[in-house]
Amino acid sequence: MPHPRAADDAVAAEGTAGAQALAGADAPGSSTGDPDAGRLALLLDSAFLLLLVASLSRYLTHHAGSPRIPWVVGLSAALATAQPAGSWLAHRRPPAPGRRRLWPFAAVVALWVVLVLLAPSFAWCAVPLVYTALRALPARAAIPLVAALTLLVVIAEIRLPGGADATLVLLPPAVAALATGVFLFMARQSARQRALIADLVRTRRELAATERREGTLAERERLAMEIHDTLAQGLSSQQMLLQAADRTWDADPATARAHVRTAADVAARNLAEARRFVHDLAPAELADGRPLDEALRALAARESAESGLPVRFHLDGAPVPLPAAAQSALLRIAQGALANVREHAGASAAAITLSFLGDQAVLDVADDGRGFDGGAHVHTAGRGYGLPAMRARLRQLGGTLTVESAPGEGTVVSASIPLEQP
Repeated sequence: MPHPRAADDAVAAEGTAGAQALAGADAPGSSTGDPDAGRLALLLDSAFLLLLVASLSRYLTHHAGSPRIPWVVGLSAALATAQPAGSWLAHRRPPAPGRRRLWPFAAVVALWVVLVLLAPSFAWCAVPLVYTALRALPARAAIPLVAALTLLVVIAEIRLPGGADATLVLLPPAVAALATGVFLFMARQSARQRALIADLVRTRRELAATERREGTLAERERLAMEIHDTLAQGLSSQQMLLQAADRTWDADPATARAHVRTAADVAARNLAEARRFVHDLAPAELADGRPLDEALRALAARESAESGLPVRFHLDGAPVPLPAAAQSALLRIAQGALANVREHAGASAAAITLSFLGDQAVLDVADDGRGFDGGAHVHTAGRGYGLPAMRARLRQLGGTLTVESAPGEGTVVSASIPLEQP
């Protein structure tokens, strides 16, 4: 069976990768970890260069012979170099997580401010700078900067030859306000989405850890039941046989040796069972497709031979195929019930009955021993796991366990499992 840690490790690895992707996407101005951020940076650079070239062409057309042309051309060339260089630096050498590299953007803004003061025609180059500011800075710093850039654009429009146009004066604040509002809304939506993804990753990790704990507990319970129903009972039988051999060794050596040989057979059978339940295989009695009624009949004969307690087997009804899990559970319950009879009941005889009643299969293990008060909780020192283990096995299969007993009247342990309806 796969180890429960596998799912936990897979989710943990996926969660780590998701967290790294979120960190990359959350870094403002960084194109690493998010290809869309790189494409947006390329688009902003292209728009900036296009507006810069258009503004320079307009300036040269309308101000031929101006002494400011060398300064305007030089500043334009500096801007055309600084803006792509800043994006390239952010892509090739991103800042450390949690830190921002603002000096390239600050240099571009400073060059643009000087250029606009010299030539108002370059005012509309502020549009890409507004988006860059919103991406690169936190809102508390980006909003004042966007307001300052917008104010400078309005002043530049007023300074253009031909007088102030009301449309050109009102358009920059409207565009800036709209762009800022949309960008901040999308940023908040993105933050909520990242928080939701982080919650989902954390929930998946917690679910994986819970499943791992449940898998560990289920495996522990399975091993405990298998040990109780096989090894513990086998060791108990060996102990009784060896004690009997010790008592008769001097008076009847042949009988003592027979007890020792029987104990050795029990030990060999226990070893085989241990190997099988470690690998979660069916009991040896059910190997090779052996039906349950034959396995119970063999169990009764073996118990009679090893313990000296006469055990009868009776089949009631026509056998129907049972799932492997149901057959294994009923066989283990019969073994556990006979162990209780052997060790605690003081019985002179016992009987195993397997009944097929149409809608359920019922296993009864009865003895004529001393019995006990059915309403009392009976525990023996160091024991008391047998009945809970039986109930746990049946609960996994939708079955039930009932115990009927009274002092001096023996005990009947009855296990029922529903049959699958065709």
